[in-house]
Amino acid sequence: MDRGGCQMNGGGGGGGDEPEQTGMITLEDLESFSEDQMSDSGYSLDEDAKSMEDDRLLHYWQDVARGHQVEVSEEMADPIQQLTSNNQGRSNREHIPFTLLGRKEKCGELLWEKRHYEKGYWACVTMREDTYEKSICYGFMKLMRYICEQNSMGNYLGMTLPIVTVVRTDENHSVIFNDVTVAYFLPTEHQAQPPQPNDNDIALEIWPANTVYTRPFTGPTNEVTIVNQINAMAEQLDSPGANDSFIVAGYTNPAHINRQNEIWFLERP
Repeated sequence: MDRGGCQMNGGGGGGGDEPEQTGMITLEDLESFSEDQMSDSGYSLDEDAKSMEDDRLLHYWQDVARGHQVEVSEEMADPIQQLTSNNQGRSNREHIPFTLLGRKEKCGELLWEKRHYEKGYWACVTMREDTYEKSICYGFMKLMRYICEQNSMGNYLGMTLPIVTVVRTDENHSVIFNDVTVAYFLPTEHQAQPPQPNDNDIALEIWPANTVYTRPFTGPTNEVTIVNQINAMAEQLDSPGANDSFIVAGYTNPAHINRQNEIWFLERP
């Protein structure tokens, strides 16, 4: 399977004492990139050749990615350029709409929310690498290219939050399997006629309307933290059911130590 230009170097299995070592280059890294950062780093956006500009962007982000133990290939030059030129800031990212049905708090701490999400189109890619982190990285890079012009419209599609990953566990909820589905909710303007992906590994799926229980948590996402959050959520619900698949929703850069995440349980009939 084409790994989409993203390679983990020494990523490990997610159970170490230094989770920041399994970070990755992300859409937020690229969208938050500014011309001021470029100038401060000795790169200029005022050159007359577009190809030279694209090369500088790629080389800059290859340098950034090495700090996350990720290698960015030459084929990522166009998506990087697109995300940089379409920098809209976090406040303009579209959040997936939902209806809040209920919530439970204890001593000011939010234990869970119950939400209803309407059906809609998602772009999904399933990866089966030897670690969870590699699967997420490779899948995310594929979606990044789809968002950035590698689609039937040939246009930048825009970002939505959260980016979600569907994870699967054994029946004891103690082991995360390596086949991970990374999914991106298409913006409202593309829901009626979703652009087709150029990458055959990406599937456009209509996810049905669902009611989900969500629990917020901060920090890195790896096998250990996800298993802990699944079990913590199960303790909070009276009838967690016999789920063996769960959703991890990410709202901020996965490379950040204090990443904002949620664990989602789908309500079963």
